[in-house]
Amino acid sequence: MTFVQLIDCRTSRFDEMDRLMDRWVEQTKGKRTATHDVIGRDRSDRTHFVEIVEFPSYEEAMENSQLPETDRIFQEMVALCDEPPTFTDLDVVRDEQLLKATARRFYDLLAADTAELPPMDEVLAENYHDHDPANVEDNIGMDHIRREMEMWRDAFDFTFELHDQLADGDRVCNRWTWRGTQKGEFLGIPSTGRNATMTGTTIFRFGDHGKIVEGWWQYDRLGLMDQLGALEELER
Repeated sequence: MTFVQLIDCRTSRFDEMDRLMDRWVEQTKGKRTATHDVIGRDRSDRTHFVEIVEFPSYEEAMENSQLPETDRIFQEMVALCDEPPTFTDLDVVRDEQLLKATARRFYDLLAADTAELPPMDEVLAENYHDHDPANVEDNIGMDHIRREMEMWRDAFDFTFELHDQLADGDRVCNRWTWRGTQKGEFLGIPSTGRNATMTGTTIFRFGDHGKIVEGWWQYDRLGLMDQLGALEELER
């Protein structure tokens, strides 16, 4: 079970404490069991800080605390605090990775089995900026990206299968497989009724409101065109 430790302290010497934490990260490289560390400052009290440290388990947190480097840095940290820090030990009972969930919801909406494209404003910002190397110009704004999505939906019945999602800060990287059956014209190719498969990766950047504000796509469109027979004439 994931374990989280909250360290609550007050200090007027945060810059020194920040450098101290950099030293701890360097000195415990290859030894520490902590997997994630976040420090937040209280907006109503500039001397009040809360550090959130995540571990795979309570046992591994105890291993981390027993490192001589951790003990030495902790003593120096206490000396920088205006008053003794307090500790709260938490077993994580629910862990929602909301940006990943929003990214998954994007693919569900895009591939929804409905006559019309569902509203996308629950996942996309109005000023969404789409980078697709297959397009001459980027699509910017909800209206433009909806037209792009509708082009694909008019041409194919399709699904997305998500294989991996990696989150880092405000970005989520998604590795997927697209499977579709052509039912209408696509980039000048008449409906063929053929089945096609395409793999790709999308990186989404999220805004402070939790919606997607930018996307970068990489996928095998040439392979898709080949499966639809568009390259057969060139191969003759």
